[in-house]
Amino acid sequence: MTHEFDGKKYEEASAHQKEWGSALIGELDLQGDERVLDLGCGDGVLTAQIAGLVPNGRVTGIDASQGMIEAALPRTRDNLRFILMDINAIGFHEEFDVVFSNATLHWIKDHRRLLRHVRRSLRDMGRVRFNFAGEGNCLYFFRVIREAMSLEKYSPYFAGFQWPWYMPPLDEYRELVKEAGFHEARVWGENADRYFPDTDTMVRWVDQPNLVPFLPCIPEEQRAGFREWVVKRMIEETQQQDGRCFETFRRINVSARKQVR
Repeated sequence: MTHEFDGKKYEEASAHQKEWGSALIGELDLQGDERVLDLGCGDGVLTAQIAGLVPNGRVTGIDASQGMIEAALPRTRDNLRFILMDINAIGFHEEFDVVFSNATLHWIKDHRRLLRHVRRSLRDMGRVRFNFAGEGNCLYFFRVIREAMSLEKYSPYFAGFQWPWYMPPLDEYRELVKEAGFHEARVWGENADRYFPDTDTMVRWVDQPNLVPFLPCIPEEQRAGFREWVVKRMIEETQQQDGRCFETFRRINVSARKQVR
């Protein structure tokens, strides 16, 4: 399922995602002429950062959300393009030297297919560098949202609801990467637990992107009440004595290469 995000609101609520992504980009050691694919480019800030490092290369950012692509398009330049495209539907064939993704791939449910498509999109000796959420991520939000979904007034609307994220254990993902046939593959975990500086910052993160998969299930006239209940409980669960709000962020990192045939 494709979810529709508000790209402008995401820009205001994604400081920690951009912090992680900038660190990832710093590890790429780009030479300046690579062709790079950014899976789940969001508002395009990180994609544009990559494009600035490959003046003689080309960068393609894809995202399934129209709102995200609309926020990204003003960053288009000669070596940078953005395409409205579902990651599940990528059909590139040996076009890229690097496939990059930051804080996105937990929205993709079938990673066996994803890794197969990513490998096909890479040129020989092309590289993969991913960071996404793994087991143990967002423990407080998940507890609160499940409580909200189980409330008598809301539970009928979530009959048959499919959980929107795939956040696997490390060992499970190591097996998937091995099975996909990558070379020099490394898969490791990272504890990125975070204190939001205040409740407003935390609430913006709850709104974009976390509540997005849930609100459309509820009649429009009840969505504000559902959101307010979740926000109240999140503040109760996460706010510390100094006013900051704590949440768990557990990441899976992937670095791999496509071996020369």
